[in-house]
Amino acid sequence: MLEVSQLAVTYGQHRALKGVALGVKPGEIVVILGANGAGKTSLLKAVAGMIPSEAGSQVRLDGHGLSGQPPHRIVEAGLALVPEGRGIFGDLSVRENLLLGAFAQRARADQQANLDRVLGLFPKLAERSAQLARTMSGGEQQMVAIGRALMSAPTILMLDEPSLGLSPLLCTELFKALRAVRATGVGILLVEQNARQSLAIADRAYLLENGQITGQGPAAQLANDPAVQAAYLGGAAAKKVTPLAGAVTAGGAAARAPGAADMTPAAIAAQALAAVTGARIGGYGTPTRTTSADALVPTRISELVRVATQRQAQDVEAQRGAAGASANAGHPAPDRAMAERAMAELKASGTLDEALARIEAAAARVAPAPVVAPGLEVWRRPGLEIYRRRDDGQLHKD
Repeated sequence: MLEVSQLAVTYGQHRALKGVALGVKPGEIVVILGANGAGKTSLLKAVAGMIPSEAGSQVRLDGHGLSGQPPHRIVEAGLALVPEGRGIFGDLSVRENLLLGAFAQRARADQQANLDRVLGLFPKLAERSAQLARTMSGGEQQMVAIGRALMSAPTILMLDEPSLGLSPLLCTELFKALRAVRATGVGILLVEQNARQSLAIADRAYLLENGQITGQGPAAQLANDPAVQAAYLGGAAAKKVTPLAGAVTAGGAAARAPGAADMTPAAIAAQALAAVTGARIGGYGTPTRTTSADALVPTRISELVRVATQRQAQDVEAQRGAAGASANAGHPAPDRAMAERAMAELKASGTLDEALARIEAAAARVAPAPVVAPGLEVWRRPGLEIYRRRDDGQLHKD
């Protein structure tokens, strides 16, 4: 069994991994899900000894410590890595590539048995035994890379993005082959961009974000989690948008959302806050997802803009009327300081009022003419931050 605890990796001033802990048993597939830059490749390389980990990091295989060991010693212990990009020798034949995998001392005695097992798992490699590896398709090269790693007779096989660049058909064949590998008793630690298919074949999964494990559990359970669906599976199963006023409902239930004019300001703010302050994957200060504002408020942003514009016009008229009445009565007209004091009082009155003020302020700055809806970038607790997308496509924080 592979056991990892307190794994930490630093590149200069950048902390790539911090306190990572996970385990992989023989005969099970464990998948690691995470966005680009989350630290997935660094995790596999650190476990394989290809990059150094910090003091206190622990990597154990079948009870034997591997921390600080060179890569070839880790391979001898029974841990093999198929790196991203495959790393096969293009000018060598398929057979030569596979036999290089049996260089480890632990695999030499059973070289032929291991070769027969690999060719049984990947029949195409038996047909192409003499073919130069660089002349093969991407899927076939990936088979060579996995077969070469299996030739070292590993207890645990680690794969980094094995489906990268493969067609959907080849991806299906690849994941079918990984099931067959698991059936031989080899444990698999899989980093994969195809979250849907990897969760379908995995036994367990870990969620890695900003170098830390933020969630874990049975793969089937995580695949049905709305937050995981929204973050990694496109959110198709987590929500559906109805054709009525852009209403978004959890779990696919369709319901008519009231228009902005039908709701009180506090209700609008409460709906927006409820959408972003619930349980989410990731730590504080970490963006969990970016989505249209239409998906977070119970109405279309264009309607909010229209209502805010109307309110602004009404406020201007009211101020003009108040200014005229004050001047006739000998009192000074309302000034900017009064408005600022009123806004300060509003912000101090509570979270809902503050969120409403920020939403309305953002909406009021948008011209009433048809424009691209401002975007909201959702961060985990404790607050709501509003962004507007510029003409160049970049999000600008209001």
